[in-house]
Amino acid sequence: MSVQIYYLCGEKQKNMQIGYPGEFWKDYELIDSGRGEKLERFGGYVLARPEPKAIWDKTLSETEWNKLIHTRFTPGAGFAKAGKEDSGTWNRLKKMDDQWYIRYSGAQKGLDFSLRLGLTSFKHVGVFPEQADNWEYIFRNTSELVAKAKEEGRPAPKVLNLFAYTGAASLAAKCAGADVTHLDSVRQVITWARGNMENSRMDGIRWVLEDAMKFARREAKRGNVYQGIILDPPAYGHGPDGEKWKLDECLFDMMKCVSSILAPENSFMVLNLYSNGFSAALGETVVREAFRLKDGVKMESGELALRDRSGKVLPLSIFVRLRR
Repeated sequence: MSVQIYYLCGEKQKNMQIGYPGEFWKDYELIDSGRGEKLERFGGYVLARPEPKAIWDKTLSETEWNKLIHTRFTPGAGFAKAGKEDSGTWNRLKKMDDQWYIRYSGAQKGLDFSLRLGLTSFKHVGVFPEQADNWEYIFRNTSELVAKAKEEGRPAPKVLNLFAYTGAASLAAKCAGADVTHLDSVRQVITWARGNMENSRMDGIRWVLEDAMKFARREAKRGNVYQGIILDPPAYGHGPDGEKWKLDECLFDMMKCVSSILAPENSFMVLNLYSNGFSAALGETVVREAFRLKDGVKMESGELALRDRSGKVLPLSIFVRLRR
């Protein structure tokens, strides 16, 4: 679900979108947020996790939080300092499973998949719920491309998911009928993503364990193109062979490479960024310059956020989406 906010910039009126998970998603809810934490329900379990952007007061009391919580993440010393997330511990207040499943049944017919969740040592659980608005966009645009390809007797459109993590975006594209390539540099999360595909009763996704930049450059040399490209690059990272990734230094070169492997017509691109120093305006400029876009190209940007029961909005990432 997206809303638009209008603002004036000089003499021109622009709009920025804010995307939220739809209320139809029954397996996820942000219950409360504040004082550097967020209280979330994933299926039948309630988790409390650190959230530096929640700088306001909590709506519920600490006693009310503790009555709801199944487990709370306690960060280790130096957690999230200097671009690194040190490990922490989960402190269980109620009995719960180490791993469990939730389902995403989207706003659009056919967008339906399963996700395995687990308690990792870095506070993550295997899904970023605010990404639901991107899943809806990916499914909608992929479905349109699939329908057009069928009408014209062409193969299914190819969608490439870079920095793909546990694969929710890959599953959204696969639900629409795309030929999906899923790339990540960590073998364990590719295994996790494959399990999500199988538990969703799908098959046929191509799995690639490689450095994203290296793969994209090789595809460009080979002249391969995709009708959809999805990127969710981290602030810092390493490829399987020790390749270094630093968002500030590598993003523009990556986007220039992506521009050469995205089909010039009947295609889409989704860029998501979690870096605190990046804005939607910066993301738009990076994409516009890397792709050398001219006026008239359909591009949108904004923030992905969560909204708790009391209406507090917690912005978590920025996105830029391109359709041509």
